[in-house]
Amino acid sequence: MTTHRQFLFEQIKSENFDLLVVGGGITGAGIALDAATRGLSVALVEKGDFASGTSSKSTKLIHGGLRYLKQLEFKVVHEVGQERAIVHGLAPHLVKPEKMLLPFFRGGTFGKNGTSLGLWLYDFLAGVKGVDKRQMLTLQRTQSQEPLLRNDGLLGSGLYAEYRTDDARLTIEAVKTAIRHGAVCLNYVLLKDFLEENGNLSGAVCEDLVTGETFELKAKTIVNAAGPWVDRLREKDKSMNNKRVFLSKGTHIVVPWERLPLRQASYFDVKDGRMVFAIPRQRATYIGTTDTPFKGDTDQVFAEKSEIDYLLDAANAMFPSAKLVPKDVESTWAGLRPLIYEEGKSAGEMSRKDEIFISKSGLISVAGGKLTGYRKMAEKLVDLVLKRQKQTPIICVTKQVSLTEDAFLNSQEVVDFQGFIAQKLHSLEQPGTVATYLVENYGRAAEAIVERAFSEGKKGDEALILAELDHCLGHELVVTPTDFLERRTGLLYFNINRVRQHLDAVLKTFEAAQGWPTGRFETEKKAVLDLMKKLCPISA
Repeated sequence: MTTHRQFLFEQIKSENFDLLVVGGGITGAGIALDAATRGLSVALVEKGDFASGTSSKSTKLIHGGLRYLKQLEFKVVHEVGQERAIVHGLAPHLVKPEKMLLPFFRGGTFGKNGTSLGLWLYDFLAGVKGVDKRQMLTLQRTQSQEPLLRNDGLLGSGLYAEYRTDDARLTIEAVKTAIRHGAVCLNYVLLKDFLEENGNLSGAVCEDLVTGETFELKAKTIVNAAGPWVDRLREKDKSMNNKRVFLSKGTHIVVPWERLPLRQASYFDVKDGRMVFAIPRQRATYIGTTDTPFKGDTDQVFAEKSEIDYLLDAANAMFPSAKLVPKDVESTWAGLRPLIYEEGKSAGEMSRKDEIFISKSGLISVAGGKLTGYRKMAEKLVDLVLKRQKQTPIICVTKQVSLTEDAFLNSQEVVDFQGFIAQKLHSLEQPGTVATYLVENYGRAAEAIVERAFSEGKKGDEALILAELDHCLGHELVVTPTDFLERRTGLLYFNINRVRQHLDAVLKTFEAAQGWPTGRFETEKKAVLDLMKKLCPISA
């Protein structure tokens, strides 16, 4: 039987494309979607899984970048602030409002007046309206809002609007939407070399890492959106100049919600002057991030013990009653921010603005930028492609393109649907957070997953996770077990014990679906167990 991936693979070999996008993170996915909705024939290739780099390793917020006010980057705050509301409207189950508490202390970085002014300016630049506008809370209201906050020196807080998401899910939904609009998107396809005609790029030599087949892919224009690997392609194109990517590492840790039972997501300063988030998410709370220069292997980025200790110390200083210790850390993630290098600035001071480089051969490279601004970045890139190809300008329409089939119209529809799924799960002995998890991950497809899981009267959690896997194998271009466990479900981060419980059942389903040869089961199991040790080096 021909799978969806095999169908796309045959298509990518046989067409000549207007545009080839290299990089399957949120930037590349956004460019492919924008180009496809404007009628361009577009191919996207990613050497790993979609979102396997930076786009699954962020703080998982569609936020307006409050920190960039300190750097006077008003345009960045304005643009990404506007984009938050747009992306929320495109996928309200996936991009959800999350009020953020910003406490201020005697002698701290922020005082009452500075916090009030900063949050007012933030709301003004981001176009925040109505109940989402910032509120200034008294000491008593702050303590009521988040009782775990330390009391010594606490003066009050600001409460402002952010949006929480799952960055990897956002990326895969953008990829799936691009495919629905005619794009050909493939993971595990490596660009080995560029093709040239008369000094201009005309395509690429690629290798399908699943089958080992090498093939040529023809395209009028190539966009390099490879994130931390963007300079590798520029080097392959022999187009490096004085502008380069600077890699900054960001680490997050995850603890059970019971060990840090926050009522309220919080954003607070720590003793070295940085800012850290602590965000409750279903059955867990996550804390991050760090911001340090990185010069190691870009394909092997994991949390170091010192980074875990730093985040534990930051959380314990702000929430002292929690008394978090290293064994509380269930999982971690660490990723790289591809910033534009600026002489004399630290990683935290460098701009998050995106920048475009165009080589003599015609390679268009994009670096920098933020998760929140992916749609506007894509619009800018596709405008440039159309201009360089001398095509008639076509207006960007992605403001109106929902990121799922059968999309929710608003947040209330999401809440109502979660209640509906919770009712279905109640008699099946599933925790209340499972309905939230399923709807946030899969939207309305959650109903079909639940029905598939329990169609034969089964009640166990194993039936549910295998129904999720069946959905992802059929609809989400899953190739490996870690595609499913890390990026389609987030279980390796937020519910790693569920992975331990059902790993063998998941691998047996892969074995049957993909026809694994003898020995492959143990190889794949070892790969998942090794990854789990790297994600949680303390408790492994």
